[in-house]
Amino acid sequence: IKGHYLNATAGTCEEMIKRAVFARELGVPIVMHDYLTGGFTANTSLSHYCRDNGLLLHIHRAMHAVIDRQKNHGMHFRVLAKALRMSGGDHIHAGTVVGKLEGEREITLGFVDLLRDDFIEKDRSRGIFFTQDWVSMPGVIPVASGGIHVWHMPALTEIFGDDSVLQFGGGTLGHPWGNAPGAAANRVALEACVQARNEGRDLAREGNEIIKAACKWSPELAA
Repeated sequence: IKGHYLNATAGTCEEMIKRAVFARELGVPIVMHDYLTGGFTANTSLSHYCRDNGLLLHIHRAMHAVIDRQKNHGMHFRVLAKALRMSGGDHIHAGTVVGKLEGEREITLGFVDLLRDDFIEKDRSRGIFFTQDWVSMPGVIPVASGGIHVWHMPALTEIFGDDSVLQFGGGTLGHPWGNAPGAAANRVALEACVQARNEGRDLAREGNEIIKAACKWSPELAA
């Protein structure tokens, strides 16, 4: 789905809903909300509006580092992620393991599973301290974003799998030929990695070779 992520975050809940209504009137399919700065109750109100009116709700986690990057106080992002799933949203920035917004691989995968799976077994090595059964509560798709580009694609495909959003900003707009070739390069790299994975190839070990081979068939990727 193509659409500009119009940010409905506002100083009051009333203004936030007004912005969401305006976005819907413009015909956009998706709006964005900063759920930590906006607040959980405001986010729940917005998620109900979006669900009732056919809008996707993209969740940004601005301000999270003030809460979850402090070693001596605060709370881990897995707690904030679980709170978001209960509050409501369709996808949320969840770190990348690679790129700019790095995180510990196993811990990141732990809260990614908490976001999108219905049932998660206890696994302390991944930060899952007890078995979690979400029953029928809708899941949230993790978004990998922040400093990622085509050479990260093998790792992203292996780490996040199919049920994820890979958001390339500078990795698209920074292409020497422009935006559209940048998008084409990302798509070719993704499809090459998915095909290689489905054929049983080791993305962690063969990732660079897979991308180099795809460059032979895509001038956009080779640029």
